[in-house]
Amino acid sequence: MTGFWENDYVETAAYFSVVILCLVVFLAIFELVTKYRNWEEIKKGNLAVAMATGGKIFGIVNVFRHSISHHDTLFTMIGWGAYGFLLLLVGYFIFEFFTPKFKVDEEIEKDNRAVGFISMMISISLSFVIGANIA
Repeated sequence: MTGFWENDYVETAAYFSVVILCLVVFLAIFELVTKYRNWEEIKKGNLAVAMATGGKIFGIVNVFRHSISHHDTLFTMIGWGAYGFLLLLVGYFIFEFFTPKFKVDEEIEKDNRAVGFISMMISISLSFVIGANIA
């Protein structure tokens, strides 16, 4: 059975499955901290929410990409991925803090695409910084 878990196909499927599960959990957490409902807004065609959510998805998965590349066990990868997610979450709150003239969540909910785009780029950019430090 040991050889089974060392098979590259099995290992890839395991990492893939765990990252998908973590992505779902982390997106649910983001859903709790935003004032709008991501998937309802996306269904209505709110492009700002779609961009912000897409940036979060890319950011989370990019952090896990770096975590997979630099760690040799599934549990270590999950730990660093979760830590990276927490840093992305902190980045989200810092973005809100540094924009005192408007509320980021309210602007994204109103389909302000400029704010949605900046939110997406912050998530993507921070994921590269976090990922570079996971090594």
